[in-house]
This record gives sequence, structure tokens and C-alpha cells, in this order.
Amino acid sequence: MQSSGHRFRDVEHHPLLAENDSYDSSSSEADMAERVWFIRDGCGMVCAIMTWLLVVYADFVVTFVMLLPSKDFWYSVINGVLFNCLAVLALSSHLRTMLTDPGAVPKGNATKEYMDNLQLKPGEVIYKCPKCCSIKPERAHHCSICKRCIRKMDHHCPWVNNCVGEKNQRFFVLFTMYIALISAHALILCGFQFFSCVRGQWTECSDFSPPVTVILMIFLCLEGFLFLTFTAVMFGTQIHSICNDET
Repeated sequence: MQSSGHRFRDVEHHPLLAENDSYDSSSSEADMAERVWFIRDGCGMVCAIMTWLLVVYADFVVTFVMLLPSKDFWYSVINGVLFNCLAVLALSSHLRTMLTDPGAVPKGNATKEYMDNLQLKPGEVIYKCPKCCSIKPERAHHCSICKRCIRKMDHHCPWVNNCVGEKNQRFFVLFTMYIALISAHALILCGFQFFSCVRGQWTECSDFSPPVTVILMIFLCLEGFLFLTFTAVMFGTQIHSICNDET
């Protein structure tokens, strides 16, 4: 398709939006979309809630099962402050990742007027997304869940109910790092607690009964091992992608 001396590529050959079909960026709906970013995906919202619940569960076991019953005051204080600080940082990073626009391309900007304003060179090729009718920048990809083209899209992560892209990748990297750290910390504390309980023959080991204490700590160990493995690998791949400027 020829337009103003340059080529316009569209995989599905959808026509350009007419000028009277372009969106009104001054409308209240568009303004609200610019201020608030939240993906209404059922699976993603369930996964995000599960993430918070798992962190809260880990904090409960660490605080009330392992640290508060301990007779070593400074051991409890130092580890309690450290673990809770990492948990708060992890949840705040998760919230920033979920509620930050990952770099969405404006919908419906593939109009002839907009293309003329780009001042493209003759023969230069530009691409239009046939699903959201937007001109796709380099390395932008369309997300079927967000229903938008995302700049430098890495992937859509259900655990944060959002795409990881140009504007929120730093928060996602911090989230994976903090989760990996608190998972490792929880596993270390579980190891010390098991050793202490076995040595003391489970007497005054916890305010809970020995069977309940064992069950809570086993679930925490499984959670810590799974999330340490997952987030450590994800953190490593993200750092590698950033260093090599890849997605």
C-alpha cells in the first residue's frame, strides 16, 4: 500500500483508519486509561492474589512459628526485620509492576494524518498492528491479553497480571530479586529451626504443636524452594537480556 512516498506493511492488509475514525485522546475514557493501568484478566488477578497470599503465609510462618518463640532476642529481631523488609520491598515491586503501563502503544494512531506527520523517507517501511490499529515501533509486539502493542515486550507474566515491557521491566527485575532473597532466607531459617527443634526434642520449639509446626515448615520449604528456583532463573535471564539489549 502506497502512502506519501513510503510503504505501509500490514500482515492482514487491514485498511488505514479514516480520519473520522481516529480516537479522541481528550475523552475522559482515554484520560483515565493514561492515569490508571490495570489488566482485567481473571487468571492474572488470581495469580497476583496468590502471590500476595504466599508471601503473607511465608511471613506468618517465619514470624510466629520460628522467630517469636526463639529465646535468642537478637536472632529474632535481626532476622525478623530483614525478612519483613524484603517482603515489603517484594510486594511493593510487584504492585509497581502490575500497575505501571509497560509501554503500550496508543490505539488507533495508524491514520493518514499521523503518518504524514512522521516525515518518513521515501520507500521507508512502517508496520501497523491489525488488531489494535496502531503503528508498531521497532521491537514492539502485540499482547493478546493486554490487547495492546507493547514497546520492547519481554513477555506477559500472569503472576504480576501485566506485560513486562519498556517501562516496568525494572520493577519486575526487582520483584524477582526480592522474592529470590526472601525464599533463600526462609529456607535458611527453616534449616536452623529444624535443627533446633530436633536438638530440643520439640519441647518449647514453637507455640504450635509439633505436628502443626512440621506441616507449616514443610509447606514453607516447598514454597521457598520452588520460588527460589523460578525467580532466580527469571532474574538471571532478565539481567542477561538487559545487558545484551534483547527481549
